[in-house]
Amino acid sequence: ELGALAGLDEESASARISSYEKEVHAPDFKLVCKLAAALDVPEAYFYAVDDELAELILQYHRFKKNNPGSTLILSGNI
Repeated sequence: ELGALAGLDEESASARISSYEKEVHAPDFKLVCKLAAALDVPEAYFYAVDDELAELILQYHRFKKNNPGSTLILSGNI
């Protein structure tokens, strides 16, 4: 279903997404952009080096989406 939402051919979408999940292949940036749009996450989410950074990226994305024009100020003790 995700593959179809990202515009992949329905016959190969499941196998392609599975190969990305298993890290057999990596999607190109154009496909990452489509996957990000389908999942409503920023592209950077897919490139985070660990789960903690991925979560921070996702929280920032949600903050900006829910608070357009706002600035997020972080303290030095994150």
